[in-house]
Amino acid sequence: MNHNSQHFFPGAHNGVPPTYEMLKEEHEVAAFGAPQSSAPVTTTVINIRSETAMPDHIVWSLFNTIFKNWCCLGFVAFAYSVKSRDGKMVGDLTGAQTYASTAKCLNIWALVLGLLLTTGSIVLLAFVYATAYSVFLKSMQENNGYH
Repeated sequence: MNHNSQHFFPGAHNGVPPTYEMLKEEHEVAAFGAPQSSAPVTTTVINIRSETAMPDHIVWSLFNTIFKNWCCLGFVAFAYSVKSRDGKMVGDLTGAQTYASTAKCLNIWALVLGLLLTTGSIVLLAFVYATAYSVFLKSMQENNGYH
């Protein structure tokens, strides 16, 4: 097997591991030793568009789909979130923003309705159990515990 090795620090240090002083010396030679040219310096400016942090609310929609899917609002919000993510991927930021806004609105409604209906169901269930228990006790007292 033939191994070719390349040194990262070319020069008189072949075979000797570089030390801090050697690296410092090479840096000084590179920084100060190169002659300055009188040619005009040309620069190139590259504008890179930064990623805009636009939320697509997909995690919130997934949570509402799994746990608070009253009237299928969570599922519809999840569909709009996926459309928003797809729009971001293809570069349609306006469409993605519109879908994300719709998904956010649907998620808010799903969460509010989910909380209200879940709380209402618990209160109604507690009321029904309390009523059934009181009817059972009343019937036991009227019959003196016998049927």
